[in-house]
This record gives sequence, C-alpha cells and structure tokens, in this order.
Amino acid sequence: MAPETHDTRGSCLCGAVTFRVTGPLKPVIGCHCTMCRKQTSHFLAFTAAWNEHLELSEDRGLKWFRSSPHNRRGFCGECGSFLFFVTDGDDKTALAAGAIDGDTGLAMAAHIFVADKGDYYRLEDGCPQYPQGGDRVPMPPKS
Repeated sequence: MAPETHDTRGSCLCGAVTFRVTGPLKPVIGCHCTMCRKQTSHFLAFTAAWNEHLELSEDRGLKWFRSSPHNRRGFCGECGSFLFFVTDGDDKTALAAGAIDGDTGLAMAAHIFVADKGDYYRLEDGCPQYPQGGDRVPMPPKS
C-alpha cells in the first residue's frame, strides 16, 4: 500500500504569510483562554503540525509576539491574521484552523481553558471540556 500523502496549504488574509504542511494534522482544539480570546475576539480553533512537515512559502509579513515566557504567537504584520502558536523547544507548531485553505477534513476534538470562556456562547458539540489547559488530544504519528 502506498503511504498516505499530505499537502495542506494555508495563509493569512492578505497572502503576506503562506504555509504548506506535508504531514498529518492534529484534530482541532478550541482554546478559550483569555489570551486567545483577546487575540481572536472569540476563541481560537487550532490544529497542529510537526515542525519537520511545516514549510513557510511566504513569510514577508510574519511577526512574532512573546505572549508568555515560553510561548510565541505568529501573526501577519500586514493584515493582522493570527496564524501560529509555538512553545519554545517543542517539535510541533499549532496552526489556526481557519487559516487553512479549503476543506480540512478535521473535526473539533476538545475544548481547553473553558473556565475562561466568554459568557455569551455555549459549548454544545459534545467534545470533552477541560477547565484549564492540558490538551489531551495526541498528535498524529509522523508519516
């Protein structure tokens, strides 16, 4: 049997940052922490890719914000689109699921930091909800 191939592409709103993922993506996690809510104006739906499978095709607009001592958030400095979340020393990068072009084939798997979620919406999708962080959804095997 031939190995499964992956070719997922995404970008910011203006195209000043584009990326390609050549490996499997993690199921989607909804992060409701205060920082994600302030950055996105709602909650952040993210997937993730192994760093070895993530290629930046265009990065002229990419800017980084250190949101905590060990984490950085990548966004487009031209249009403001949030794109990436990286923990120092980690071998994976979280990607904003909404930045992926076209259908993703992914599904929501869990919600984290629900103790911080806004009071103007409900979570009724049946996915596990965790009051704090502790993302318990595993990365897919490297292929």
